[in-house]
Parts: sequence; structure tokens; C-alpha cells
Amino acid sequence: MDLAYVCEWEKRPKSNHCPSIPLVCAWSCRNLIAFTTDLKNEEEKDLTHMVHIIDTEHPWDVYSVNSGHAEIITCLEWDQSGSRLLSADADGHIKCWSMTDHLANSWENTVGSMVEGDPVVALSWLHNGVKLALHVEKSGASNFGEKFSRVKFSPSLTLFGGKPMEGWIAVTISGLVTVSLLKPNGQVLTSTESLCRLRCRVALADVAFTGGGNIVVATSDGSSTSPVQFYKVCVSVVNEKCKIDTEILPSLFMRCTTDPARKDKYPAITHLKFLARDMSEQVLLCASNQNSSIVECWSLRKEGLPVNNIFQQISPVVGDKQPMILKWRILSATNDLDRVSAVALPKLPISLTNTDLKVANDTKFFPGLGLALAFHDGSVHIVHRLSLQMMAVFYGSSSQRPVDEQTIKRQRTAGPLVHFKAMQLSWTSLALAGIDSHGKLSMLRISPSMGHVLDMNMSLRHLLFLLEYCMVTGYDWWDILLHVQPNMVQNLVEKLHEEYMRQNAALQQVLSTRIVAMKASLCKLSSSTIARVCDYHAKLFLIAISCTLKSLLRPHFLNTPDKSPGDRLTEICSKITDIDIDKVMINLKTEEFVLEMTTLQSLQQLIQWVGDFVLYLLASLPNQGSPVRPGHSFLRDGASLGMFRELMVVIRIWGLLKPSCLPVYTATSDTQDSMSLLFRLLTKLWLCCREENHMTEPDDTLIDECCLLPSQLLIPNIDWLPINDGIISKLQNKQLVRLQFGKAPGLVGHTVSSQFDAFVRAPGQPKIDHLRRLHLGAYPTEECKSCTRCGCVTMLKSPNKITAVKQWEQRWIKNCLCGGLWRRMPLSYS
Repeated sequence: MDLAYVCEWEKRPKSNHCPSIPLVCAWSCRNLIAFTTDLKNEEEKDLTHMVHIIDTEHPWDVYSVNSGHAEIITCLEWDQSGSRLLSADADGHIKCWSMTDHLANSWENTVGSMVEGDPVVALSWLHNGVKLALHVEKSGASNFGEKFSRVKFSPSLTLFGGKPMEGWIAVTISGLVTVSLLKPNGQVLTSTESLCRLRCRVALADVAFTGGGNIVVATSDGSSTSPVQFYKVCVSVVNEKCKIDTEILPSLFMRCTTDPARKDKYPAITHLKFLARDMSEQVLLCASNQNSSIVECWSLRKEGLPVNNIFQQISPVVGDKQPMILKWRILSATNDLDRVSAVALPKLPISLTNTDLKVANDTKFFPGLGLALAFHDGSVHIVHRLSLQMMAVFYGSSSQRPVDEQTIKRQRTAGPLVHFKAMQLSWTSLALAGIDSHGKLSMLRISPSMGHVLDMNMSLRHLLFLLEYCMVTGYDWWDILLHVQPNMVQNLVEKLHEEYMRQNAALQQVLSTRIVAMKASLCKLSSSTIARVCDYHAKLFLIAISCTLKSLLRPHFLNTPDKSPGDRLTEICSKITDIDIDKVMINLKTEEFVLEMTTLQSLQQLIQWVGDFVLYLLASLPNQGSPVRPGHSFLRDGASLGMFRELMVVIRIWGLLKPSCLPVYTATSDTQDSMSLLFRLLTKLWLCCREENHMTEPDDTLIDECCLLPSQLLIPNIDWLPINDGIISKLQNKQLVRLQFGKAPGLVGHTVSSQFDAFVRAPGQPKIDHLRRLHLGAYPTEECKSCTRCGCVTMLKSPNKITAVKQWEQRWIKNCLCGGLWRRMPLSYS
């Protein structure tokens, strides 16, 4: 493990952020981190309980909001989509936060619930029934269905038709369980019930879910001499009211309390966690004293109940009829450790076919198998989640590696050590975020090999496997990019493409844009592949435009065949290879292309981009030997050239209806038909690479004609990429980057960053709305938003109310075309 970056608060004279007690943080599947601090004002001598949300790619761009909680915040919990956040406090108030206008740096409190005056000690969203298991031992399989399988898992509560009902469950310090359900109409149904008849104090609790749709709650009163209690909770809706039923499950005593040598050594249970939200059969317990801790892992198993011989004679037990009971058994326990300050559990739902602690040699160092323990001396250990054996270790600035007794004494007299008070592992377990006792955020890389020597192929295999997992689930893969070095990029992109091409056609169609976005983010990390980033973003834009424009076509009669006008267009354009655009048009039903004049005019900016891009590609054909030139990959991409060809035909037909919607070219001759010329050259180029297995080189005649294009038409400048101010490219050399909340770092010289300069607009030049293709001026006055992943910029509010434009904007209103989240940009961004 090593530090990637740290981000801390600016020291202010009269008010500053101090770590809250207890401090909590949460990490979403979209790589958003939420954490708490208390804003201390020395003049008024009061505390404001703040919630901060950051995107890991732009940690300095923190969104801080006064939570409105009157007491300290005790829990934070993201939902399964990573777009909503729950916060709960020591006064029993629970608030649900949602994005404002789908912006990652703008949040608002929408709904909530409360148990007045009863502090919340555990909080969780109800399970939605979706569970995808990773089969690590099958990471070499060709089919995604073998590597990632859908596990049969019932939602906690379902609506009519089996749709999962949204809501949350919380446990309070007095032993109450409260469930709030979000109805489709926006109402909140809340119900509260006691976990058992004899209510007792609950100092620690956690929530997990079973495959049958039940909820399991684990509680402890904080004393190691008391049992850890488990309860089954069933939620239902009866007569429009939420109903809660509870049942007591087998309890356990920690092993250290029954060991005569350690009976009174660890008086308090300080951490109680299920190993996973959907793994209610395994629990992690930590007992501590003032200086040291011990960690135990327990598993709930079914065991046969022995039957006395007397009863055997009366009623013999045959086969499976033997009575079974549930019993907690200890799996593993650590030796005496330094005092544990925080625990972070893996979120990867790994499924191992081999039982319990026996794992295959090639997967035993897989990152998702480890959990993190932070200690008061500032160190962090990654241990196996079942065997608790050491897998990796990180020594903080205040912790010492192997030290002698004198060093320990000096360390203890030097004052309180800086240590993590809260930690969270990323969703692929390749990164760890910790908030220390000074309120500073630290981002740690966790090596895919867990510090052990693995060959390059094995490390690449782990990274590739996790990239495939993110591609299938839709999770953000920023934490994987932390480990990609420039010499790995080409290999990863090729392997990823190979694995993608092995899947069936239906799955390929579903993942088509996601893999392009993934390739783009990988290629940014190497100077040799930086030009391909431009091509991948252009391809995403082309796919979106093609889908939108073809979706506007309507059949002339309702009782038409199965194929839509868009599908027929694709079929006819692939069959008819004529280089004359008018001859291709004759084979189409032009009445299906009729649109309102205002609609056609509103699409002119998108149509202009298609025309400009085709002209740029054809003009760059003579220079095709240079792979560092943007657009190079399109020249041998038959599918993309086919899309451009279809769009040229559609634009030609629309131009007959409204000539002003056609792309504008600056030609040297007034009589030249630019559209026909470009379509003829584009078709010739498309014919050379339409069949992937039988590609041919463009002939000299085509290249000569393309050489003449700059003398016939003005070649446009393509606005390739926005300026990307993310942190990931600055972490390539594995040197610690120090950041400050609220203060963007300077664009320090980096080899990859400098390569971008040829493809981006310099500061001070006119800006452009990358998705609407509108010019905004050098210093835009309209509010804009940018993508957290690719840096794409677009206006926050739509300037156009025409239906076709709204249909285009709906494609990226929640996320960028590359899948990244949006964040609000300041006015007059540079």
C-alpha cells in the first residue's frame, strides 16, 4: 500500500473544520465519498455538523452542506446506485440527500424520518434484490456469464409485480428498529418496533440481508462479557401501513472472554460488522482495552442436533430427517494487536467454490478478499476476511516499522498519534480512503497483488477482471486506474476488446458505449495512446447522434413490418454500395423522413458536426500512417464509417425539406455539390474496411482525391477534447500529491498532460458546449456543468424547448455520454 494523495482543510483563524466524534464516512459505487466534520466557530462557541461530498477525481472540489442535524452524525449510507445518501444523528433524525439537477457537487435533503431523542447506531438501505457474484477462480473464462453470475436474492420488500420497494432500516440505542418505506408517490411510511420484549441498551449494531428477503440485525451493549445478540426482522405492508416482525436468533460470546488468559483483558467490544451486507452468516468482532485489541471472525452454520439413543429407538432418524440447529462457530482470531481505531470491509461479492479458508494459489492475493484494520499508531493492515492473516501493511507518518523499545517510549511521550478514525474501501478494494484525527482525507492505493510478487500477467489479469466487473455492473472504475501504468495501457485495451468480442451480440450491444468510455479513460494514462482518447470520445458522440436522429424517423403507416425506419435505413445502406448518394436515396421511403421545419432547424448544430467530421476524416486519409493524429482509428473502422454514411443519407433527405439545416461548407466553387463529393469518397473508404476480416488498403485514386479536398473545401478545426483537470494523470509517477479542500491545484507539468495540449483549447480561447455544439464565447455567462470523468462541458440549462432537442438532451441529463457524473462549474470558467 502507498499514499496516492492527501487533502486537508485550510487553517482558518476563527473557524475551522475539526473531526466529529464519532467521525463517519461512506464510499459509493460512483466513487463519491461522503464524510463528516464539525465546523467549530470560536466566537459563538458552537458546532455545526457538516456533511462533505467529494468526487475522488476532483477531491479539492468538495461540496459541504450544513446537515441540519442538531446532534452529531452517527451514520452515513449510500444507496445501491450511488446517487442518494442517508445521514442519521444522535437525536434519532434520519435524512435522505439527493443530487440537485443530477450534479455531484449539489445536494439537497428531500425526505426523512425520525425516532425522537433516540440515537441511531446502525443504518442501511433496504436490499433491492440485485446481487452479482464474482467467481475469481474463473477469471480466465471467456464468457462473462461464467465470471459474474446473478445470485438468486429476494428484495427486502416488493411492490406489485415484484418491483423492489425502496426504503431504509435503522437501529437505535434503546433497542428499537425503525423502517421507512418510500412510496412511488413520494410519501414515506415509517414504523418502529422493539427488537425484543426485554429492551436493553445497544451500543453497537449492524444490518445484513438474507437471500430470502429477511433482515438480520446484530447488536451489542458494548461489553465483551455480554452476548452479541442477533435478530431476524421481517418487513411487510398491511393496509397501507408498514409492519415489522422480529425474531430472536442464536447469540454468541466472544472467544477472548472464555479464554482464562484473556478473560478480563478486553472489557469492551468496539467494532461489530457483518462481513458484507448480503452475508448475514459471517460477522467480524473486535474487543479492545486502552492499548490493544483482538479481532475474531465468526460464522453461522447449520449443525445436526444429536439425538439420544432412547429416542432413536422410538423414532429412528433416517437421512435428512435429522433435526438441525443454527450455531455460531469461530473461524479465526488474531493475536494481540495494537488498539484498532477503524475497520473497513470489502464490498466485492466474491464467490469462491473452494470452501472457507482454502483458496487457490492464483487468487489468494486478490484484493477483494481482504479487509482493512486501522490502528492507533497510524498503521493500516489488510487481513484476509476469513483467516485474518496479514496480506499487506501501510505505515503512516506517525507509525514506526520495526522499532526498538526506546523508540516506542519516545513515541508515546511525543503526544497523541495521528490515526484514521474512519475508513472505507472502494468497490473494487483497490483503494482505501481514511479520515484521520485531524480531519484530513488520505487516499491509499492497495496493490492488486497485495504486496506479494506476482508476474505482470497476473496483475494485468486482476485489473482486467475488475474492469470487466465494472463494465457489467456500471460501477465507476477510477480506483482501478490508480494502478494502471503507461506500459500496461496498450495491453489492457487489447485484452479488454478481445474479451468484449467473445460475448454474444445482445450483450455486446448493451455494453457498446461502456467499453468505449473505458478504453478512453485507459488511453489517457499513456502518451503513446493519447490521440486515441479523441477518437473514443468522438465515437461516443457519433453513436449518440446516430441513435437520436434515427429515432426521430417515423413509419408512414402504423401497420408496418417489424423493422423500424432506422433499422431499414441501416439494412439498405449496408446492401447498396453505390457511391452516388441520390441513388441510395431512391431505395428509401422518403415519407418516413418527414419532420417539422422547426425540428430540422434545431438539429443543425449536430448535423454540422457530422458533416465537419466526415470532411476532416477524408482530408486526413493521406496522413493515415501517423497513429498519433486524432481520427486515425476511424479510417479503419467500418462500423463507424457505416454510421456516418447512413447519417449523410438522412441529412441529404432532410436538406430537400429544409435546405438551411444542411451542414455549411466553405467551397472554392459555387457549383460544387459538397455532400455528393464527400459521400462518394466516404463510400469508397467504407468499402475498403466494411468487412473486418477482409480489409483492403485505399487505392491511389481515393488518396489522390482526398489530397485535393483542402483545395476544394475549407477543412474545419475539430474541437477534440475539453481540458481535463482530474487528479488521476498526476498520480502516474506514484509520488504523493498534497491537496487542499476548496483550492484547485495548478496543472503541474506531466508527460501525459502535456500531450493533451495539442488537442484542447487553450485558456482564453472561445469555449464550446461539447454536447449541443454551441459556441459559448471566451468567458461564458451561462452556468455550465462538466463531466467528472472526461471533462466534457455543457450548459446547465437548455436554451431550446423543441421536442427533438429535449430528446437529445435526455441522453445525457443524468450522466455524460461516457457515463461520468456531472459537476457544476463556476461562471466564466477558464
